[in-house]
Amino acid sequence: MKAAKRKAEQKSLEAARPGGATGWWKIALIFAALILTFLVYSPALDGGYVFDDEYLPAVEDAQYAQRDLGFVLATGRPLFNFSFWLTANLVEGASAVTHHKVNVWLHFCNAIVMFFVLRKLMPTELLAGFGAALFLLHPVQTESVAYIAGRSESLCLLFFLGAYAVFLHFREGGIGWPASGGVIVLFGMAVLSKEHAAVLPLLLAATDFYLGGLDALKKNARVYLPLLVLGIAGGVMVWSVLTGADTAGFGMRDLPWYQYLFTQWRALWVYLRLFLLPVGLNADYDFPVSRSVLDHGAIFGLIALLALAAAALHFRRRFPLAVFGLIVFFLLIAPTSSIVPIRDALAERRLYMPFLGLLLVAGGLLAHWKAPLETRGAAMALVLAVFAWLTYGRSAVWGSPKALWQDTVNKSPHNARAHFQQAMILYHEGRCEDSRKEFEAAHKFGNSEHRLFVDWALALDCLNQPGEAMNKLREAIRIQDTGHAHSLVGMVLAKQQNYDAALEELDKSLTMDPAQDMAYVYRGNVYFLRQEPAKAQADFERALQLNPSNQAAIQGMAALRSQGAKP
Repeated sequence: MKAAKRKAEQKSLEAARPGGATGWWKIALIFAALILTFLVYSPALDGGYVFDDEYLPAVEDAQYAQRDLGFVLATGRPLFNFSFWLTANLVEGASAVTHHKVNVWLHFCNAIVMFFVLRKLMPTELLAGFGAALFLLHPVQTESVAYIAGRSESLCLLFFLGAYAVFLHFREGGIGWPASGGVIVLFGMAVLSKEHAAVLPLLLAATDFYLGGLDALKKNARVYLPLLVLGIAGGVMVWSVLTGADTAGFGMRDLPWYQYLFTQWRALWVYLRLFLLPVGLNADYDFPVSRSVLDHGAIFGLIALLALAAAALHFRRRFPLAVFGLIVFFLLIAPTSSIVPIRDALAERRLYMPFLGLLLVAGGLLAHWKAPLETRGAAMALVLAVFAWLTYGRSAVWGSPKALWQDTVNKSPHNARAHFQQAMILYHEGRCEDSRKEFEAAHKFGNSEHRLFVDWALALDCLNQPGEAMNKLREAIRIQDTGHAHSLVGMVLAKQQNYDAALEELDKSLTMDPAQDMAYVYRGNVYFLRQEPAKAQADFERALQLNPSNQAAIQGMAALRSQGAKP
């Protein structure tokens, strides 16, 4: 009787097809999921630009929408940058809110495609739906969605999952050339969004072997050769990125590949824990590097991974889908969590693509849960409700740069970068003394970069401590001689009424970098104070040519008018 009941339950689940009453329920569920997605991420929509968002080309370049398409596509991760260019051209005055909404839409679309992928791999539609909903509402996804620069993850996954879904749908009996072409095109688009999509050919091969053995690999050989060629091209692209980047790759002398590997033996367990228990989420983990196999217990992480592999081998026949999911997880996370050093050893957004593997593990285990359908449905709904609530709370943290970095400092009190970001927020709020303390903390915990000393000098200047500000600027110039630093030296000297020395520094600054609108403003102010209105006017006008919205230059022109000058 129980077997018959379970069979009837599964039959009812499989019977849902668009076109009937159940089809309308599916449409209603999709709209409900869309509303719920925007609801849980609503606190982050007004979050502005956070962290590296400010360095995105579309944010730094006020004229990005007018750039030639060839210029946009000639950059690294061309489709990622193209998405911002397209948004800027489709939405007049596209702002951070617009980009946040696009990110949420992409995440929702990924959940839909994820469902179709899971539906081909999981035994029931209920489990596939639960997996897609878990992907949609899990709090660990917040960084990839609420962080505008995290679009590289979601855009890449959209094409990656699309290619995988096409392959799964057409692979039985041998994939045809049209479907192969679709897989190849989508794969290329995924790689052009973010490089780690280059692992797709390995995922397809692993899937074929799991579902049909060597025979399936032979039947689908026509898709593997072009994918191999593209994979090699993608590898070359990845290598070029890794050799030219200063935050990733084998050129980082202070982080050799083997130390990064030791560190990842521990980091992988953090990712697994975050999937099961998503608490203590952190925008910037202060995750220490294991310099040896014993450092920070790296060896124990390896032993645990080997034990997990042994358990998977032992239970491969009883839990084949879960074991396959585990393989998928390690395969998809390998580009960022193996031997290729990355400055940040741990980041939540790196779980976005490998999440697929963990969903398969969960589905493979839940398929053996023999409780009544009502019990299983209620338990899944409860999990989703809790995760939606946690995601809403986490979105609220990402909805404010101040809240985000305060949360990060609280969770990682020795994190130099978090203290630096907090210092900048406090400075812009006019809390200069608190800002100075945070700059000191950032330096204490290891930040000795050029930018730290430059911005620290601004906080000291705000506190009317020109001598200390000058010392910090001299230190910044010692680390990296830039026109911006010299312009600030000129600004400080001008406030001390040392106009000749100030002009000397500002002239040097503009010789080094003639595109600094604020340097022209500083020099224009000096000329204004020296009663040289013609020179002041020329500098203010040049500043406005470079940046028409420069308020300091506009105020300078107004001051000239008030004194009878005729600009």
